[in-house]
Amino acid sequence: MALIVQKYGGTSVGSMEKIRNVAVRIARTRTEGNKLVVVLSAMAGETDRLLGLAAEAAAKPIERELDVLLATGEQVSIALMTIVLNEMGVPAISLLAHQVKIQTDDKFCRARIKAIDPEAALRQLEDGKVVIVAGFQGVDEGGDITTLGRGGSDTTAVALAAALNADECEIYTDVDGVFTTDPNICPKARKLERISYDEMLEMSSQGAKVLQIRSVAFAKRYNVPLRVRSSFNDDPGTLVTKEEPGMESMLVTGIAYNRKEALLTIIGVPDKPSVASDVFQPISGADINVDMIIKNRSVEGFSDFSFTVPKLDEDRAFKILSKQAEAMQAVGVDRGPAVAKISIIGVGMKDHSGIASKTFKTLAGEGIGVMLVSTSEIKVSVLIEDKYAELAVRALHDAFDLDKECVTEEVF
Repeated sequence: MALIVQKYGGTSVGSMEKIRNVAVRIARTRTEGNKLVVVLSAMAGETDRLLGLAAEAAAKPIERELDVLLATGEQVSIALMTIVLNEMGVPAISLLAHQVKIQTDDKFCRARIKAIDPEAALRQLEDGKVVIVAGFQGVDEGGDITTLGRGGSDTTAVALAAALNADECEIYTDVDGVFTTDPNICPKARKLERISYDEMLEMSSQGAKVLQIRSVAFAKRYNVPLRVRSSFNDDPGTLVTKEEPGMESMLVTGIAYNRKEALLTIIGVPDKPSVASDVFQPISGADINVDMIIKNRSVEGFSDFSFTVPKLDEDRAFKILSKQAEAMQAVGVDRGPAVAKISIIGVGMKDHSGIASKTFKTLAGEGIGVMLVSTSEIKVSVLIEDKYAELAVRALHDAFDLDKECVTEEVF
C-alpha cells in the first residue's frame, strides 16, 4: 500500500462536471489500495473573481483581510469534492490549513511554510478516509489565515508529501507533463519521461509554467518524487526526481522562455569602486529583483550598466534609476526594446563545452542578435528582442535535436 499525495489545479476542478471526473480518478486510486491525500486549488477563475471584489471594496485592501477572502476559494472546492466522494461511497473528509496545522510565517499574501504537523491527516488516513486538503493556505503563529502566493497549492502538496513521507506526489494539471519546450509555439516539443530537480528548477525559474518553483525546491530538499500528469487522461506524465545515471547523456533537456522582463540601461556612470552598489542598492531596497546584468568596460572614466527587471516593476525601476542617475551625475537612463529571455537547460551541459557557441551561431543564422548573456552550470540564457522569441525557441529546439529521445554527440 502506497501513500500518495495528489494535487489538482483550478482547471481540473473548474466545474461540477470536472470535480466529478476528478472524484472518479481519486476513487480509482484508492481502489488500487493506496492511501490518499488530495490537495485542491480554487475553481478556475475564482481567485481572480475574489481579487476583483476586493478591488471594488478598497484601492489597497488590508493584506490580512485579503488572505481571509482568498482562502475561501479552496474551502469551496474541497467541500464540494468531499461531498461528491462521499455520495459515491468513498469515505472522505476535508481539512483546512489550521486543521492540518500548516504553519507559516506572517507574511500575508506571500507566506512561507515553516512546519506541518501531519498527525491529523495520518489519523484520518488510518480511519480509511481520503483526506482532502485546502491548498494555497496556512496559519501563522497567531492563528491568522495566510496564503502562499500564486501557485501555492503546488507548494502545499509537496510540503505535505514531505511531512507525510509519501511515496509520490502527483501534480495534476491541464498538460500531459513537462515538455522540451512550450508545445504551443513549437510543434516538435517532446514530453519528457524524467527530469532532474535542478533542471526543473531552472525551467520553472526561466519561464516554464508547469510547476511553481517553490514546490520544486521543496521536492529537491526533501527528496520527494514529483510527477506531473494531466487530469484529463491516463498518461503517466513526467517524473521530477534526483539526478540519476544516464541523465547527463542528454546535453540539453529543454528550452524555456520568459517574455515578462524589461531592459533598462543607466548611461555614462562615473566609474569608481562603489559604482555597482550605488546603482543597484536603491533597486534592491524597493524589493525589485534584478536578473541579467552587464557592465560595459570603463571608457574615459565612465561606464554603462544594462540589466533586466520584471516587466511589472519596469516603471518603478525606471523612476528609481532616473533619480539615482541624477544623484550619480550619470548621463541618463534608457528603456530598451521589448525583450525575451531564452534559456537552454540541461544537466549534461556540466561536462560538455560548446553549448553557448552553438546557441549564438544558431541565433545568428536566423538574424537574431544577442543583447545580454548569463550562465550557470546547467543553463545558458540569452536576452533577445521579443519579436524573435518564438523563432528563437523553434530554431534552438531544432539545433539541439530536442525532438529526439537522446543526443550524446559533441555539439561542435
